[in-house]
Amino acid sequence: MCPDFDGASPDKINRTNMKTLVCTKPGEFKYATREIPQLQPGQAVIKIKRIGICGTDLHAFEGTQPYFEYPRILGHELSGELIAFDDAPGFEIGESVTFIPYFYCGKCIACRNGKQNACVNIKVCGVHQDGGMAEYYAVPSYSLVHGEGLSFDALALIEPLAIGAHGVKKAGITKDEFVLVIGAGPIGLGTMEFARIAGAKVIALDVNSERLRFCKEKLKVEHVINATDPDVIAQLKYITNDDMPTVVIDATGNLKAINNAFQYMAHGARYVLIGLQKGEICFSHPEFHKREATLMSSRNATREDFEHVVSSMKNKLVDPTTYITHRVSFDQVKDEFEGWLNPARGVIKAMVEIV
Repeated sequence: MCPDFDGASPDKINRTNMKTLVCTKPGEFKYATREIPQLQPGQAVIKIKRIGICGTDLHAFEGTQPYFEYPRILGHELSGELIAFDDAPGFEIGESVTFIPYFYCGKCIACRNGKQNACVNIKVCGVHQDGGMAEYYAVPSYSLVHGEGLSFDALALIEPLAIGAHGVKKAGITKDEFVLVIGAGPIGLGTMEFARIAGAKVIALDVNSERLRFCKEKLKVEHVINATDPDVIAQLKYITNDDMPTVVIDATGNLKAINNAFQYMAHGARYVLIGLQKGEICFSHPEFHKREATLMSSRNATREDFEHVVSSMKNKLVDPTTYITHRVSFDQVKDEFEGWLNPARGVIKAMVEIV
């Protein structure tokens, strides 16, 4: 604890203001100055070191992110140095940390049932409230996650990997099941990793041939299919010995992809939606019914998922630095961000560094 911290502690901070990056409206960023957060009861203050750019940030910039209002400071894939805290037993000043960015009420039906990730009153940082594209950020102390000796890069990537780990847990994957993961972006890649760890035979489906190559070369995914191929179903039947996948997981958030995937399910299959979009899902009820299929959503992640990711990193089952393809300083984000939307740039994960 640091009881004398007042937002400008002389041993850690020699100023009262900090730089932030605000998404003022779709397609527009602006650097701004705000006061460094004061320590409040039950909170912790982190000096941000890394900011991972995720699909939520990109969709917010595009104007396609649900649950969103402008202006907003983006950023929830974060890591840094813990410089002050209240009521965080076991943590130390100067420790490297990340945090679970889904702030919950603790009182609603979901929270009472241990589903804080789906809290009725949830506040996801960078979505429902300002996030961490800033030099300092204050979070509830209950959300802190120990660094466990991992690098700032690795810590910033725990959250997106936990999203995939949570979806895999929801699917209840058993050894040697064929699991089709649709979407080879960062969330999809993490989902493939944790499906593999769960013992699955993973199939990757995407429209981007470069990302499919990444799956094969970096993640050692044996089976990859380009979604633009005219014979996707035939390829799936061949790979699965005519059974089709018993688990399908969408990590695209693309309405067409989500609707198309119902035809890829084996009889008795589970379909898990990690991806999120604004429209309405449409599928054939008779086809779904005759399969006695299960449709599930997977929202955010739990502390258990975060701990699973940390353990997997420490045991070398996952190498988070594999995903980092672009690296910039905080001062470069405004000029570089729009370019990361261009598939030709080959972005898997852009990482922002704050010195």
